Amino acid sequence: MQDPPLAEHVAEAARDGGGDRSAYLLLSRIDTQGPMSIGQLTDAFGLDTSTVNRRTTALLRAGLAERVPDPEGGIARRLRITDEGERRLTADREASRSFLRQVVADWSEDEVRELENVLLRFNRSAEALEERPWPRPEAPETPESQQH
Repeated sequence: MQDPPLAEHVAEAARDGGGDRSAYLLLSRIDTQGPMSIGQLTDAFGLDTSTVNRRTTALLRAGLAERVPDPEGGIARRLRITDEGERRLTADREASRSFLRQVVADWSEDEVRELENVLLRFNRSAEALEERPWPRPEAPETPESQQH
């Protein structure tokens, strides 16, 4: 039997109904950036501390994240994704990629590349407007991305 998606697993642990998409985003950010404090997550998403506390509590209860000492020696603890959190995040990402592959199955390679470029530009513009860039590995520039 296949495990439930990450969203369902977290929703079970979240009594306040704050699970699914926010859990995916929090875990993705922690996975991308490394262990983060509540304050860092609050700043990264522009949310209030109580909201981030509720959502991270759900991740902790679900066993998808754990508290670890601050590697810089501060008194605040940081949240790190667990092996189970990583496994579920990877499965969720693969399910999303699989769905997207089906959506664009009959598109040309140029059309897919154009969509990728436009979405990347859109995301970067939204992040710049909010002054909250998402950390991501930089892809080598292509002629298409240099035109924008």
